[in-house]
Amino acid sequence: MVYPQPPMCGIVGLIGAHDAAREAFLGLTTLQHRGQDAAGILTYDADGFHRVKNIGLVESVFTRENMETLTGSLAIAHTRYSTIGRGDVIDVQPFLLSYPFGLGMVHNGNIVNCGDLRADLKTKSRRHLLTRSDSEVVLNLFADGLAKASNVNVSESLVQFDDICEAVGHVFSRVNGSYSIITAIADQGLVAFRDPSGIRPLIWGKRSSQGSEQHMIASESVALSFLGYEVVRNIEPGEVVFIDMKGKVQSRKIAGPALPFRPCMFEWVYFASPESVMDGVPVYGARIHLGKNLARLLKDKIREKAIDADIIVPVPETSRIAAIALSEELNIPYREVLIKNRYIKRTFILDSQDKRQKAVNLKLSPVRSEIAGKRVILLDDSIVRGTTSRKIIELMRAAGAAKVYFVSTCPPIQYPCYYGIDFPVGAELIASGRDLKEIERELGADAVIYQELEGLENSIREGEVCGFRPCTACLDGNYPTDISAAGLEFSNRRKVDRPDQHCRKEKT
Repeated sequence: MVYPQPPMCGIVGLIGAHDAAREAFLGLTTLQHRGQDAAGILTYDADGFHRVKNIGLVESVFTRENMETLTGSLAIAHTRYSTIGRGDVIDVQPFLLSYPFGLGMVHNGNIVNCGDLRADLKTKSRRHLLTRSDSEVVLNLFADGLAKASNVNVSESLVQFDDICEAVGHVFSRVNGSYSIITAIADQGLVAFRDPSGIRPLIWGKRSSQGSEQHMIASESVALSFLGYEVVRNIEPGEVVFIDMKGKVQSRKIAGPALPFRPCMFEWVYFASPESVMDGVPVYGARIHLGKNLARLLKDKIREKAIDADIIVPVPETSRIAAIALSEELNIPYREVLIKNRYIKRTFILDSQDKRQKAVNLKLSPVRSEIAGKRVILLDDSIVRGTTSRKIIELMRAAGAAKVYFVSTCPPIQYPCYYGIDFPVGAELIASGRDLKEIERELGADAVIYQELEGLENSIREGEVCGFRPCTACLDGNYPTDISAAGLEFSNRRKVDRPDQHCRKEKT
């Protein structure tokens, strides 16, 4: 079997809100950048669970009519970007189980040992899963742990926090990978927990309204601030938080694997919204520092006359902030001369490489009058497979650029990611097994300049008191968890990979 994964997704949970479904919808809208393939909302009230989910953007999945069916003050929601499998509606979250108590779950992350866990659930627990998603595996593990918890009694009206902690401990002891989870328990409340390495983000906020206290948990702080929730704090690695139906909050760090806190560096480089603060570090500020640290490298090359540039051009859209900082540091004019056509659909859904390349031409239009004869520093957030980078360099040359220097705010990506970013196969990476000159020839650039690893880490940590070093496994091969099961697992998954999924936005 092959399992589609929900890698970089957006999740939301609300309890105590007077219109939880509406707030979940708005929260998902602010997190749309984390997943554009599918969306779903699950609510709960005295009449039970209510769910709407489908393929598509948040605004197209939910209508005035189906939102009216989502009643209750308890809600969880998910917006999904899938990289493996067909992306059927059955795989869209939230997932739901009827026993014990009634459980709904949303998940952001990727499980490395999913195949082994699925087999154990079938043979040892007699649980037959209905989808190919690793999120359903985690839901069943949690349910199994809760049903077997030492003090649980499903005939009683309330579940005990100790039982929830025991169930989460069961997940921690079995699951290897990245996972931030929000779970709704019927008649009980909202549970949130984060993997022991804290690879994927999760943040908690609250507000007072109409005499009651309301709580929200989400992937990013931008969702909280948009809806007027005050940030309480990040959910810590290995922590479980339980908010019951009366608003009482209980939390506990679960004893589990002794793993370092390693949040994914891609959140700051590319994935998170610039308005967000991730684990205490502002995304906007980190991207400013990425540009400033790159400037130190480029100043040396300019002084050595290895490069000489007339303009600095960002590749839309994530690299703009770093490009502005780079321009200020180097005193080289910043120019947005790659104009993005917002009415062109995402190129990776097209069914042939030829169509995708033509779509790149439609999606990004160069301003020829500002490019012709210029020596251009072209700045992007990262280079993964190199497909789109190569095409953009070709566009700049066709527009008359005299020189094209391609600069990346991220160091060379040389190793696969098994925690949810869309490059689980090392052979697909342009920097894997190639030196800098070979990469320059492959891309067709006059020079390729990468951020240094130290510069990346300093950019994320600079000016902040951070008790962590970000996960840079795709850069240095230093994985925060055991990946021994990853090779076979992902090799099997890719066998049914859609041919249209090897080109994702600028991350190809």
